[in-house]
Amino acid sequence: MLERLASWSFRHRWTVVVAWLVAAVAVTMAAGAFGGDYADGGRLKGTDSDAAYQLVQREFPAAVGEEATVVFADPAGLADDRPAIEAYLAQVRSLARVAEAPSPFDGAGSISADGTVAYTSVTFDAADGAALEQGALAVRDAAASLRSTGLRVEFGGWWYQDGGVPSSELFGVGAAAVILLLAFGSVVAMGLPLLTAVFGILIALAGVTLWSAAVPTPDFTVQVASMIGIGVGIDYALFIVTRYRTALAAGRTPHDAAVEAIGTAGRAVLFAGGTVMISLLGMLLMGMAFFQGLAFGSSSAVLIAMLAAVTLLPALLGIAGRRIDRLSIHRRRPSLGAGRRAETGWHRWSRLVQRHPVAFAAAGITALLVTAAPVLGMRLASADAGNDAKGTTTRNAYDLLADGFGAGVNGPLLLAVEVPTPTAQAALPALVEAVRATPGVAFVTEPQFSPAGTTAIVTALPTTSPQSRATEDLVHRLRTDVLPPLAGGDIVAPAGGHLVAHVGGATASNVDFAQLMSDRLPIFIGAVLVCSFLLLLVVFRSVLVPLKAVVMNLLSIGAAYGAMVAVFQWGWLSSFLGSGPGAPIEPWAPMMLFAIVFGLSMDYEVFLLSSVKERYDATGDNTEAVVEGLASTARVITAAAAIMVCVFGSFVVGDVRSIKLIGFGLAFSVLVDATIVRMIVVPATMELLGARNWWLPRWLDRLLPNVHLEGSHGAAAPERARIPVDVG
Repeated sequence: MLERLASWSFRHRWTVVVAWLVAAVAVTMAAGAFGGDYADGGRLKGTDSDAAYQLVQREFPAAVGEEATVVFADPAGLADDRPAIEAYLAQVRSLARVAEAPSPFDGAGSISADGTVAYTSVTFDAADGAALEQGALAVRDAAASLRSTGLRVEFGGWWYQDGGVPSSELFGVGAAAVILLLAFGSVVAMGLPLLTAVFGILIALAGVTLWSAAVPTPDFTVQVASMIGIGVGIDYALFIVTRYRTALAAGRTPHDAAVEAIGTAGRAVLFAGGTVMISLLGMLLMGMAFFQGLAFGSSSAVLIAMLAAVTLLPALLGIAGRRIDRLSIHRRRPSLGAGRRAETGWHRWSRLVQRHPVAFAAAGITALLVTAAPVLGMRLASADAGNDAKGTTTRNAYDLLADGFGAGVNGPLLLAVEVPTPTAQAALPALVEAVRATPGVAFVTEPQFSPAGTTAIVTALPTTSPQSRATEDLVHRLRTDVLPPLAGGDIVAPAGGHLVAHVGGATASNVDFAQLMSDRLPIFIGAVLVCSFLLLLVVFRSVLVPLKAVVMNLLSIGAAYGAMVAVFQWGWLSSFLGSGPGAPIEPWAPMMLFAIVFGLSMDYEVFLLSSVKERYDATGDNTEAVVEGLASTARVITAAAAIMVCVFGSFVVGDVRSIKLIGFGLAFSVLVDATIVRMIVVPATMELLGARNWWLPRWLDRLLPNVHLEGSHGAAAPERARIPVDVG
């Protein structure tokens, strides 16, 4: 069926190209008409912080809006600046989308002891992200006249963060063009993977907008889907075009070469794409609605890339025909004659590894384990604004508040307390005093009651920063040691006249988020590993090959985790990368890195092993199959990995630490996987195992469906299996 599809696409090439053009336009128009808004957060159902949020939302609806912090500073003191500040806040209160903007001169604790720093929280009543951002920017713009007087005004909140996710699409495409040109040596051959990827990306990004109307979709899904779509779209087309050129060199007609390329390399692409989709859809197992749109949007980009590879690409090959090597930049190689093959550097490298398999395997695995060792000290927590780039308004606001009030003012804890009876209300002062006496608490406000008098909120300021482990310990200590005895031993549900207290606020929510991610990450990783193992078991009809693939991918990802800890948590190379030391690893980063890199690693694994398997089925010689398989795919894998390293590496130049973190981790993991794992450990271990690589119990062989990556061009034609593949 796949070969018939390739043949039809080749023969009806212009129809297929027009159909893809129409599809791109139609999906883009549909996205503009029916697309939804992106989500900027989500509930942490079942957590104590979510219980606090729900209680405050019900009893204090005006207190749960999004907030921005405005900080005023004057080394000479703020007394003379009060009229200007009051006038500015009056202007802010008149702005659309602003619900509250109290004066710091009217509230206790909003002015530092030395009178040089003051702050206020501006609350917005907008419901969607775009309106919130407009309101926040209006608050900032209104301060221009205030700043002109010499008063220092800084702003805290995600709206004011400089930078963001870099627009790496153009950079990625540009890097891919250079790398493909060097790999193929032909402008025409270079253009086909790029054109295929661009078509896929146009449809995939519109698809993300459509997904946002159906499920909660974070705004960065666009960048993630774009990044993945570019990577796999170019990778898949690169693999197929390589096989097409090899078939042409072997004397096939353009039609037969395209059919053979799709029937072999295209089949591998479908299974490789399947593993990527499994990995990305595994994010649904995290149990958080916020990740639904991310999982569906990014996996849709992979699906579209797969469809483009097996339908649009054969049509483009039909248009290019034998002209695929036109506009060459490489010097033509002399013909070696019939029956002779070129001996490349990759052949020689593979044989070197096979002559010393134990040494190479031990060295590669040791390097991976040493690099992964720091993961044992990984701490998952949300980094605070103290890690923003120096000179940015969010960093300035954080530092001014920390200097004037202590670091804990940047992450207050909100205690939501149910007081169902007068008896319970009488016990509230004891709760406040107990919290105030807790080590690690710097300041506690007096209770503020709801209109019905059945709920009170109390704000507690820690002595330490929001990202500090001490603050995390304080949250747990309040929940387990301080509040339950005062609440009658039941912190979840009211019982009689007892108080019921919940610890909420952004800092407590971040603690709960990190805990949820830590608890569910093993489930996510385990499910993806099992599904990928089963898929590779069916594809390669071997127990050890998929087992090694899973282990090797875990090692490369573990090495990336270790490098992230060393650089971003321990501070190695922090000055070079522009990131401060001592901050934890973002809770979502390990999940995101695993979902993306595991899928891409399986791409490279399937490309390599499918080539090895094809030659092994044709010859029965494991050693020669590994040599030819590595030599035929090494350049393809290297080019594909180089493209992804460039795309991911562009994230490191951003200003936001979390973007640097994930960009570095992704680039490092792909680099390690394409070098140490694919070029050293995999060939060495396959040489050590020999024919046992392809062992499969007979009873299991009878149970598995009959699937062949090589299609009708593999074992049935052993003379073709010996043809070398050279993308140069």
